[in-house]
Parts: sequence; C-alpha cells; structure tokens
Amino acid sequence: MASTIVTFELAGREVEVMVKPMTTLQAVLRYQLGFTSVKEGCRQGGCGSCTVLVDGEPMMSCLLPVEDVAGRRVTTLETITPDEGVHPIQQAFIDHTAFQCGYCTPGMIMISKALLDHDPHPTREAIVDALAGNLCRCTGYEPIVAAVEGAAQATAGKGAPR
Repeated sequence: MASTIVTFELAGREVEVMVKPMTTLQAVLRYQLGFTSVKEGCRQGGCGSCTVLVDGEPMMSCLLPVEDVAGRRVTTLETITPDEGVHPIQQAFIDHTAFQCGYCTPGMIMISKALLDHDPHPTREAIVDALAGNLCRCTGYEPIVAAVEGAAQATAGKGAPR
C-alpha cells in the first residue's frame, strides 16, 4: 500500500508526516517526531503510558491510526510543558512524589489534564475513575490521586490548567 501524507496540529503548529497505512499515532509521535513522553508500553491500549489528548480528549495513541487525527489537535506532555518551569499538574506530581520509575507519569499527567480541563474541581471518585485506564506498578496510586487533588486545588479559581 502507498504511503500518504497526514496533517495535524501539534504544539500549536501544523505538522505533516508521511506514513504507511495503519501507522499508529504513537509510532509517529515517538519515532518520527521525537516526542518521547509518548511511551511504548503494552501496545494494546491496556496500560495508558501512550496517552495523548486529541482535541482535548484522552486517547491511547498505540491504538490510534495517525490517519484518524488528520486535521485535529494533538497534545503531548512536551506540548504542555512551558519553556521555563513546569505545568501545574507536573508540579503537583513533584510535590506529592507521585512517581517512582516515571514510566506511567506522562500518561497519568495527560489523563489528569483532560480531567481538570473538563472538571476543575473533581471528586476523589472522579479522579480515581479517570485514572483507571492507566497502570502504575510503583506508587500504589495514592500519591497520584493526591497530586491530581493538589493540582485541582492549586488551580482553583484560575480555571483549568492549560
């Protein structure tokens, strides 16, 4: 099958990539474009380490053909991290020691961002539900939930963190 050009928005700019049919967004982001926060975990959509936002909605990039994001906005951990400092959710993960090996952290942060963008004041139950599709083998989840709660509190009254 012939390769095709797919265009989408990434980091506020239009990106064009040439891909073979059914190439995943994860492969394009990580291996063609160098966005290494998009981890390669299970490659079956079961671990969440490859989570990115597409038009603000969390998606498992390992399952998503890049053709499906044509004309859409893709957000990765790199694209939310300011040039100076860290995003408020990243700071909350640091403050609450919500990581150990760090492999799941980018996916956890992206899920948290989507949650807080949609609901700046989520309940603990809503946080746990949002994180349910992302696996962490190190932290026991409590510090991660506390970090999301902390990020929500830190941004209260300021709108959802962008």
